[in-house]
Amino acid sequence: MITPDLESGVKVWHLVKNHEHGDQKEGDRGSKMVSEIYLTRLLATKGTLQKFVDDLFETLFSTVHRDSALPLAIKYMFDFLDEQADKHGIHDQDVRHTWKSNCLPLRFWVNVIKNPQFVFDIHKSSITDACLSVVAQTFMDSCSTSEHRLGKDSPSNKLLYAKDIPNYKSWVERYYADINHLPAISDQDMNAYLAEQARLHSTEFNMLSALNEIYSYVSKYSEEITMALEQDEQAKKQRLAYKVEQLISAMSLES
Repeated sequence: MITPDLESGVKVWHLVKNHEHGDQKEGDRGSKMVSEIYLTRLLATKGTLQKFVDDLFETLFSTVHRDSALPLAIKYMFDFLDEQADKHGIHDQDVRHTWKSNCLPLRFWVNVIKNPQFVFDIHKSSITDACLSVVAQTFMDSCSTSEHRLGKDSPSNKLLYAKDIPNYKSWVERYYADINHLPAISDQDMNAYLAEQARLHSTEFNMLSALNEIYSYVSKYSEEITMALEQDEQAKKQRLAYKVEQLISAMSLES
């Protein structure tokens, strides 16, 4: 922001509020008063929405409080991450926690919270977008393992849910612990589950398009994938490395 100055002609301000600068003026106190009024309204609105936010977070971070059973894929994926951590000697629980958060809550649910139009046939206004971003940020902070240090200069959206985040963090930790204690999912059960999901949604997706996307990934990283398959015992039994090479050769001839 550039404002006139009698001596130099202009005055350059950095990206801070006026009242945070050294030479505070009378008008700045007025703007601070207005911001305090808006903060009161923010708190009132937050109180109105509190139950809905709590219900959302409790549903997403619970193996019990939900309309349906926890999908087998979540348990299978989390167990896979724990196996990989054991395999590579990673015993830091924060690392495992971060892996799981990056795979599901931060990759999937945050996107849905910020973009409800992906799921529902609705119009998202700019005001709604800003409000949902606050909820999404709170959701992300709840999945973080780092401690959040807040001060008087912290943005209002961070301060709004500052007291709630420790409680939400405990829900996330409980959610991961509950999943860890669930019975393990065998490869056969997982394959049966995927086959059933494929049958239920067979008319909703373009299978050839999905296969083409997978092939573009496989062809790009063919050497790494082949090498990994040659080192895996299960893959060796099914000769997967050889089959991948055959697939790439056939597709190359077709193209």
